[in-house]
Amino acid sequence: MKGKKIKNSFVQGPISATFIGESIAKHQAKTTIGAHDIFLGQIRADKVGDKTVSAIEYTAHEEMANKKFHEIREEAFEKFDLTCSHIYHSLGKVKAGELCLFVFVSSSHRKEAFRAKEFIVEEIKKHVPVFGKEIFGDDSHQWKVNS
Repeated sequence: MKGKKIKNSFVQGPISATFIGESIAKHQAKTTIGAHDIFLGQIRADKVGDKTVSAIEYTAHEEMANKKFHEIREEAFEKFDLTCSHIYHSLGKVKAGELCLFVFVSSSHRKEAFRAKEFIVEEIKKHVPVFGKEIFGDDSHQWKVNS
């Protein structure tokens, strides 16, 4: 981990399909890659009592969260035979149906990509200090608890 620059993993607002497509397209020149795997987190319109989640507003201590994203990526490179690994998480308001998390891994072989992606997503949910405020249609809110 020493010497590698900590990247900003945050995107303001929802993560667009264009951003995802362009991220994947950038890897076509890397001909040692045989498999990509992605995870896309999307905001659900959950029902809580008689209210429906219309959006989640994400906040984070960005420096601390980016350091944790970096550590998770580096641990994934140690555990799996990866070529590339990218993590993007939204900050700010993301409406129901929009994307808030994009994890993208590449490897020579599919099984390594599958395993690495699952590892990264689970580690993010357990350890990265990103906080989501669920906003309901009537503008009331509650803090989200990861499950």
